[in-house]
Amino acid sequence: MSTDQDLVTDGLLTHPYAVYDRLRDTAPVHRITGPDGSPAWLVTRYDDVRKGLADPLLSLDKRHALPGGYKGFTLPPALDANLLNMDPPDHTRIRRLVGRAFTTRRVEQLRVPIRQTADRLLDALGADGALGADDALGADDGPHGSTDLITAYAAPLPVTVICDLLGVPHQHRRDFRTWTDVLVAPDPARPQAAKEAVVAMLGFFTQLLADKRKEPADDLLSDLIAVRDEGDSAGNGRLTEDELMSLAFLILFAGYENTVQLIGTAVLALLQHPDQLAALRADPTLLPTAVEEFMRYDGPALLAIRRFPLQDVTIGDVTVPAGETVLLSLAAANRDPRRFPDADRFDLGRDATGHLALGHGIHYCLGAPLARLETEIALAALLERLPDLKLDGDPGDLRWRPSLRARGLLTLPVTY
Repeated sequence: MSTDQDLVTDGLLTHPYAVYDRLRDTAPVHRITGPDGSPAWLVTRYDDVRKGLADPLLSLDKRHALPGGYKGFTLPPALDANLLNMDPPDHTRIRRLVGRAFTTRRVEQLRVPIRQTADRLLDALGADGALGADDALGADDGPHGSTDLITAYAAPLPVTVICDLLGVPHQHRRDFRTWTDVLVAPDPARPQAAKEAVVAMLGFFTQLLADKRKEPADDLLSDLIAVRDEGDSAGNGRLTEDELMSLAFLILFAGYENTVQLIGTAVLALLQHPDQLAALRADPTLLPTAVEEFMRYDGPALLAIRRFPLQDVTIGDVTVPAGETVLLSLAAANRDPRRFPDADRFDLGRDATGHLALGHGIHYCLGAPLARLETEIALAALLERLPDLKLDGDPGDLRWRPSLRARGLLTLPVTY
């Protein structure tokens, strides 16, 4: 075990993998200062992280936390009764109710509409020979245009997909992206911004549920409302009103946040490794397995959701007291050379199965099939329609979200 460390001071926000390499080599568990300044225990090695993710003694329920520890987002009860704060049996009941919407078979039915959304976004960029910014100026060669790929493509694609799935009206989608970005990476200069975003989201979901009750539609949210109000055909327990609203919040929040970050870092990895990009262009059938390497190499979350031991537990060679905060580093585990040889190398030929980017055990990401499919389709469309895609500027100037938990680009300037 190492002594207390402030990971912000140590450089985790700017060079996370270098910091995690050092921590993982030094000790399996570290006493750290958490994202909100409170103490926590950080676990960095693959075997320990994987075991911790599935350990029933590590609770997600904040009621088991000691006072003064890191607990994550502070949300009102109407948004906080979600799967990220629950243990069985409540977790089992709610996951069973919503899990049928995210099976691989059900998600595969979204392949065509996802590709149509991707194509519409690329149409707006002037892909496939349409006039781009430089053509309008009369350029005879060179790139057709430039854009921020996060704003123009990586962010609106998952927002559109998850909002269509839930049945969120178009006029509210831009607001939701703004609120989510504020919560994921709070601005220290605007301490009230996160609270304002939570209040706005609570009002949004309250009105959305009321509207769906008046006019049900063929969407997931209407189906969940029916389960809340009537129960389901299998006789499973109903949702409480707080659980219903919290579930809608979680699906929308996680369905956007994880996928936009994964698409952005995947594109960046390809642009920074031309040999791997060329291999993928030469054989697009590699895309489904390539998505696994994208997740392993630079996944959307540095840390899993915080956990609280129900009793004293031993992790590595450290005993963590009951109720203290445990942070399992997905990013450090996925770069552990004990599990993935030459782990810092980006290699689309690697067998990346077993990575922990989407978790492990009963809390494995509910939307994993959707995240995989969206990323695969997003990249396939880019490879087909923007053959000369390149980074615009110095990679060292790229701006990342200032978050110890989420890993994502604020912008990704490209030419095409």
